[in-house]
Amino acid sequence: MLHILPGPAYLLHDLAATRQLEAVAAANLPQHILMQRAGLATARLALALAPHARNIWVACGPGNNGGDGLEAAMQLQRMGKTPVVTWLGTAQTAPADAAASHTRALAAGVTFSTEPPPECDLCIDALLGMGASRPAQGLMAEWIAHINTLRAPVLAVDLPSGLNADTGATTGPCVRARHTLSLLTLKPGLFTGMGRDQSRQVWLESLRDDSCNPIWGSPEPCAVLNAAPIECLRTHASHKGSYGDVAIMGGAPGMTGAALLAARAALHHGAGRVFVGLLDGGAMTVDPSQPELMFRPIDTLEAANMTVVCGCGGGTMIAAHLGKILSTAPRLVLDADALNSIATDAQFESLLKARPSKNRLTALTPHPLEAARLLGISAAEIQHNRLAAAEQLAQRMGCTVVLKGSGTIIASPGERTVINPTGNARLATAGTGDVLAGMIGARLAAGVSTPSEAHQAACEAVYEHGLKADRWPADQPLTAGALAQC
Repeated sequence: MLHILPGPAYLLHDLAATRQLEAVAAANLPQHILMQRAGLATARLALALAPHARNIWVACGPGNNGGDGLEAAMQLQRMGKTPVVTWLGTAQTAPADAAASHTRALAAGVTFSTEPPPECDLCIDALLGMGASRPAQGLMAEWIAHINTLRAPVLAVDLPSGLNADTGATTGPCVRARHTLSLLTLKPGLFTGMGRDQSRQVWLESLRDDSCNPIWGSPEPCAVLNAAPIECLRTHASHKGSYGDVAIMGGAPGMTGAALLAARAALHHGAGRVFVGLLDGGAMTVDPSQPELMFRPIDTLEAANMTVVCGCGGGTMIAAHLGKILSTAPRLVLDADALNSIATDAQFESLLKARPSKNRLTALTPHPLEAARLLGISAAEIQHNRLAAAEQLAQRMGCTVVLKGSGTIIASPGERTVINPTGNARLATAGTGDVLAGMIGARLAAGVSTPSEAHQAACEAVYEHGLKADRWPADQPLTAGALAQC
């Protein structure tokens, strides 16, 4: 059993791949073994998480997820605990494996009840798992609501009931678990959208043993968890030109702070030199707190010779410069108002789509509303399936897309889609997206020359961006200005 923490590049499998793996495993193992392994793993994790718990509520649904819960209750009874099972199934209608586990639980002396116990030290959610095909209703919805009122820790079996395994969306009542034991595979929905809030600490039990690994095979993953970047030490025989020039273009009157945040982030995250072209009419010529930044009239910046970060605080004024930037910049990060301009101008979109054929690299960094504008749909539709939205936008524009939010998605044509596991709600403050754009610009400037390298650069910047928030002291507010320089 693995505790899933940021760092390794864990493979993620969608519902179809997991079902395929489940069917192959069931066909090559003795009857009921998979459920018995799932129940034993659940009981062991429950015991590890709440070793002193005596009264344990096991909420079981009518399907095989409920069967896993019944099996776990039987194991907990044998371990000396006092599980109370509420079951929405019957011995006559339950799937064969779940019916067998019900029989085993009865034989072990497990207590069954028609109502949740008045108090419990631990709750095991085995209501739906992967079986959530529609919003929970009736008694199941009532139990989910009751689970969410408990002060006791909640352990979800496979998935928090009501969470979509593939998308991380919730369309109805959904359990808020403190721990989630994912069975067979890690599902992408655990790590993006609402998944991180509903799942919290994720564990993986593959249900395998060494003898069956060759039989089961490995279905194609749909995505991968972003891995920690490999530390790259700078060689002594290098100079500022070795790490590239970044030009920040944006900062309309009243919004110069956005451009300065991106510029400071690029400087503090490795760029050799950072130039700033503001749309403020030349009112600002130096940043006293960051004198290393070099201010130039935006029209004099040679985009063809630099990595450009465009749009941070640009307002509608950035549109006057966007055509040239799209046509000439060899490496380009498009954020904020640059994305809004592209969404409303078909010519800009055509220039963007033409960049790959001219070996020019591009990263888009939209939040859900900006992505929705680019795709001509609603932000709610973006959030309903973040992976699909990011992949669609990457294919449509022919570039790397960083769809920001809980479980940021990085998608690029021809590359495996990545979900980022770092970051938290401290990033929900003005300017942190500008910082990310600057960080991506700095990594692109450091010798990136292929689409695959651009994809990797974006992944590394996103991971580091979130990690800084994770390491920030809990008792101190995090501002974008502090994030840019830490």
